[in-house]
Amino acid sequence: MLDQVPYTPRLKADYKDRICAALMEEFGYKNAMQLPRLDKIVINMGVGEAVKDTKKVKAASEQLTLIAGQKAVITHAKKSIAGFRVREEMPLGCKVTLRGDRMYEFLDRFLNISLPRVRDFRGVNDKSFDGRGNYTMGITEQIIFPEIDIEKVSKIMGMDITIVTTAKTDAEAYALLKELGMPFVKK
Repeated sequence: MLDQVPYTPRLKADYKDRICAALMEEFGYKNAMQLPRLDKIVINMGVGEAVKDTKKVKAASEQLTLIAGQKAVITHAKKSIAGFRVREEMPLGCKVTLRGDRMYEFLDRFLNISLPRVRDFRGVNDKSFDGRGNYTMGITEQIIFPEIDIEKVSKIMGMDITIVTTAKTDAEAYALLKELGMPFVKK
């Protein structure tokens, strides 16, 4: 039997080898447990046309499953809103929460393959932090991901990607994401 080395995602290995030391030096941490790290990535697709056709939520869920590499969960309305023709428990969108190795794999593919495919891409906004070290960005087209076959897409849909970190401040989260390779807009 051959001894197999366990697989470690490229971005996770880079975090342990290079980024931890850079953050320790930048912020003057005394303990490695103080370092900010990625906690989870949540990808959310809201499907507005689901009010008229619930099959669109199923299609969005299948596409999100392909993008994330993990089964997407269909989200339902919590209460009825007559003005929007929404009934309680009506399917309205889908989401997936990535943790561990899948999270690092998705972030690596997103930063190095998908974001450069965005038309007129100049970088992501550095003002999208929430004050507690989490970063949220919106993507207008799901076809930037290479996993999606453009011929099978019936409607272009967007999604929200939230990167949740253990950072206590936005400055720590900014430094972490910058070191991971997030292409923030140069000002």
